[in-house]
Amino acid sequence: MCCGVVEVAIGKLCKEIDERVHAFLDRPLAGEWPYLWFNATYLKQREGGRIVSVAAIIAVAANIEGRREIVGLHIGPSEAETFWSTFLKSLARRGLRGVKLVVSDAHEGLKAAIRRVFGASWQRCRVHWMRNALAYVPKTQQSMVAAALRQAFLQPDRAQASAMLRHLADQFRQKWPKLAALIDDSETEVLSYLDFPEPHRSKLHSTNPLERLNKEVKRRADVVGIFPNEAAIIRLIGAVLLEQNDEWQLQQRYMQVEAMAELVAAAGAADPRQIPCAA
Repeated sequence: MCCGVVEVAIGKLCKEIDERVHAFLDRPLAGEWPYLWFNATYLKQREGGRIVSVAAIIAVAANIEGRREIVGLHIGPSEAETFWSTFLKSLARRGLRGVKLVVSDAHEGLKAAIRRVFGASWQRCRVHWMRNALAYVPKTQQSMVAAALRQAFLQPDRAQASAMLRHLADQFRQKWPKLAALIDDSETEVLSYLDFPEPHRSKLHSTNPLERLNKEVKRRADVVGIFPNEAAIIRLIGAVLLEQNDEWQLQQRYMQVEAMAELVAAAGAADPRQIPCAA
């Protein structure tokens, strides 16, 4: 009898949490959101008698008032284009519009989904890009190469940064051809943040602004270890996101609002049409 009462109480509590979490994750999004960040956390889940790794993708956006909010959570295989298209379209249907730059690590299928759903630019996370670049260099040379690459990122505009990266690629080509090839292939996407207002750039070149949130998600998830199903992941991670989002709303603006106004005005002058929301 006692066990039955406990089970009923637990069931009721889970139902209340689920309702709050889904109301938060499915809420309508009003206004324009120029910047959108994606961050992936990989978790273990039981599926069909096996333990599999799934990605919990967290979406954070900043609106034209300079405030950031957690706008979505999606569970699945992060490399699949259909996964990203489904997630982005769900954000668009809820009202996310005006997206001009998406910041994330390199995920297969994401770039195409960004263009198709939002028509926005993509910034490849500079921190992860640097790690990938240094993986092609012997450890004894990594400090020197990292210092050289950072000089490119200190340039005041895209043209100068691009010229320096191309110069470095040519210097590295004979000794480290794979590093040179990486620079050739990704130079444009790792410098996208330089097309945006200077006061915003420190928060646009990587997903590092989400690092604290990501650590808290991982800390809570590690307590569980292996999740029984997707619903359990959404319940726990969604509750963490709801709590963090409430805290953010009590803080000062995340981004300079004057520069945000200039960005929106410049975009409107260049193309007065609304960015279409995909169905």
